[in-house]
Amino acid sequence: MGTSDLNAIQAKTKEILEESFAILEQYLQLETVSAQSKAIPETVAYISSVIQDFGGEVKVLDDLGGNPVVYGFFPAGEKGDASKTLLYYNHYDVQPAEPLEEWVTEPFSPAVYDGKLFARGVSDNKGDTIARLTALKVLQETEGGLPCNVKFLIEGEEEIGSPNLTPYLEKYAELFEADACIWEFGGKDEQERISMVAGIKGMAYMELTAIGADIDMHSSVGAYVDNAAWRLVHALASMRNEQNEIIVEGFYDGIIPPTELEEEVVKSLPFSGKAVQELYGLKRPLITNGLGQDPRYAMVFEPTMTICGMESGYTGEGAKTVLPKSAKVKLDCRLVPGQDPNHILESVENHLKKHGFHDVSVKLINGQKAYRSDFSHPLISHVKNTAKEVYNRDVVLAPNSAGTGPMFDFGRVLKLPIVSTGVGWVGSKAHAPNESIRLKDYEEGIVYMAQMLKGFPAALEAEKLEL
Repeated sequence: MGTSDLNAIQAKTKEILEESFAILEQYLQLETVSAQSKAIPETVAYISSVIQDFGGEVKVLDDLGGNPVVYGFFPAGEKGDASKTLLYYNHYDVQPAEPLEEWVTEPFSPAVYDGKLFARGVSDNKGDTIARLTALKVLQETEGGLPCNVKFLIEGEEEIGSPNLTPYLEKYAELFEADACIWEFGGKDEQERISMVAGIKGMAYMELTAIGADIDMHSSVGAYVDNAAWRLVHALASMRNEQNEIIVEGFYDGIIPPTELEEEVVKSLPFSGKAVQELYGLKRPLITNGLGQDPRYAMVFEPTMTICGMESGYTGEGAKTVLPKSAKVKLDCRLVPGQDPNHILESVENHLKKHGFHDVSVKLINGQKAYRSDFSHPLISHVKNTAKEVYNRDVVLAPNSAGTGPMFDFGRVLKLPIVSTGVGWVGSKAHAPNESIRLKDYEEGIVYMAQMLKGFPAALEAEKLEL
């Protein structure tokens, strides 16, 4: 692809950028909080109308429960290859905006200052959705049509764990059939490198509860009454030792070892412990120091067990001398390929019983399996090489993210390679107050999506020639 082609894409992107921002800002004004069941019908109607306005066909799938799934289809142009299809996965729901007092702008009133657009959902994931649709318009107006078919799957429950997505994938597998998929997120890291992943970790998110009495008691009875909070603390301490090793029997069952290629890729990933310390203001050393692990290896290939929150007794201002009747903890386990969240739940339950904590109950709130694309697939090299061309900077493409999403079922049902990339940046603050994207990143993201898509069919043909 010549420089003149890229220049034409860049020029057209600048020409329609203002229109694209206006569409995005309207999208961001919709308070589409799935956890609170807000603005779902309005958002489905809006994104459907945007797809249609851009020349696409829309189907709203709502026959299997949960929030509707929006299907969008754009056919290949006359000069394109209709035998090739690229699928985009996005979601229209967003996280709750709370705590509202920490926002410097109104979360659902998009505001631009200092070269950034602030709003809830702008980086996760509404900005990426509109950038991708805009890229299609750029190609339609510079090339006279698209180089291949393009499909969209835009769901409305990603922020609550996509509990109803799998039945839609299974029933409508033919509708979403494609050669490859571009996932929802990505951006630039602290060194302004382009950060991408070709997979994702799984999750077993559990709630553990200890109940010791029917009512809270005066703390003086702690001389003879067991304490539910201490009971739960001891149960938790039995599952992970002081060296931060997970010691639940069966927790590591089934793990698929990484390939040599995946290990080599991870060894080349950039990582700065000092930068991480400064970014988060860490007060303790990295736990990988004590485990003798490479943080990059742990981030990609090792499962985790994290206490996300605890609730018990009195935590308000001042003192209240109380012995709590109950205690509850949220436990988040990030999983790697081969681990099954239901087996993790069973292993934790068996561990608690074996160690005398039969009274501590466990409930699985969210379970998802991990997924990694075949790193030798030509999609991997194509998205990376095109990113280098467009952004003119280093590109970091890891075998999988440390985070979680419903990628496993896409791979299982649709059997395609997946790469995640987007318009975020290291300060995007997804899920946090003051979420943002940088305007320049949004513009570059549109250019990249257009250029990547333009060369997509040829990349797949190269695979056939090699085989």
